[in-house]
Amino acid sequence: MAYYIGEKCIKCGSCREECPGNAIKKKDEVYYIELDKCLECGTCSFVCPVGAVDIKKRGGL
Repeated sequence: MAYYIGEKCIKCGSCREECPGNAIKKKDEVYYIELDKCLECGTCSFVCPVGAVDIKKRGGL
């Protein structure tokens, strides 16, 4: 499984601050998850105030 940040993101940065693997990055005001650094722990999903972090199977939806 892999996590990704969806369109509901309000750019608050909570996920980035709490990520133990330092996998969440920001580019051009958009947050994204570097899958090779993601620990798949779910912390980002739990701390997101709007539920913008979702799970998908690796290699597809």
